[in-house]
Amino acid sequence: MYRDNKYIIKHLVHSTLLITISLTSIVWLTQALRFVEFIVNQGVSITLFLHLTLLLVPSLLIMIFPPALFASVLFTYNKLTTDSELIVMQAMGLSRWRLARPALIVASVVTLMTYSIAMYLQPTSYKQFKDMQTVLRDSYVSLLVQEGVFSNPVEGLTVFIRERDSSNKLYGILVHDNRQPNKSVTLMAESGRLVESPQGPSFLLENGNRQEMNNGRLSLLNFEKYTLDISFYTNSITKRKSDVQELFLPELLGFTDEVSLNETEIMKRRAEGHQRIVWPIYNISLTLLALTTLISGQFNRRGQWQRITIAVVIATVMLFAAVGIRGTMSVQSMMIPVAYLALLLPIFIMCWIISDHIPIKRAQT
Repeated sequence: MYRDNKYIIKHLVHSTLLITISLTSIVWLTQALRFVEFIVNQGVSITLFLHLTLLLVPSLLIMIFPPALFASVLFTYNKLTTDSELIVMQAMGLSRWRLARPALIVASVVTLMTYSIAMYLQPTSYKQFKDMQTVLRDSYVSLLVQEGVFSNPVEGLTVFIRERDSSNKLYGILVHDNRQPNKSVTLMAESGRLVESPQGPSFLLENGNRQEMNNGRLSLLNFEKYTLDISFYTNSITKRKSDVQELFLPELLGFTDEVSLNETEIMKRRAEGHQRIVWPIYNISLTLLALTTLISGQFNRRGQWQRITIAVVIATVMLFAAVGIRGTMSVQSMMIPVAYLALLLPIFIMCWIISDHIPIKRAQT
């Protein structure tokens, strides 16, 4: 590999990594804040919380790679121009494609990485994320057995457990059900345990009393054993409907046997499948846009902020258009060819411009 290629690639890789890590960290933090409730309300450990939220990183990387690479190419090539290095390379007789080669090499590698994430890593990690999220939200057994904590598994229901022994037997149990304001129920028991039944999980209480306040009238019931059904707020994760982001490409495009789906679900799958094919190529498309902006036309040593601004605006329009088309593909199948056209047409135009169809003028001093 030529020295100039290695030199530019090194700068591109460093800046791409820095921008990608920075953007991913910021977006991941905003997403992670949505799940703080698991720590506050359900006592999830920090380790489990990090495991859950880190499973979102592959999905974030897919979206972040194209704009991060675009910013990296703009920064690197603008710096080379400002330091007159790019002008010297051009004066040495290097063609535009020779100057663009390092960025296209990096873009090709990033595109392959994005495809590997989109085709395998994202559906795998997102399925684990949804399964874990369902367990934490719908399985309240771990929540109910926390010692010395007033827990609210659902609105209007309060549970307190004083202690638990090594055999998972519970002591000092208080359950207050105020979901119906005119009919509040309070259960207190010396001991009990959580049991599984064909109908779902239940609370088996021993040696306690049940106090019910119904329209201002109090009724008291002492019991030796009392079964409290808690299956009304637990669900089986085996019945969870798969999200389109959990499916692999053959499942999205209908190449495998699948259960009968309605037309809306089929269109959503098709849209997600074509989006996974189209989106990674935006790494190359936006790289060509940055290159077209900075190595075509007139070099200006006094600054290229105008061209950079135009490139940023065009890139923003392209990305928002891609996201918008993704949404309409799930409703109108005729938008699928538009998604490919919106991607490939700018690539052809930018390749035409880079191919010396617009002469390079001398740099302004």
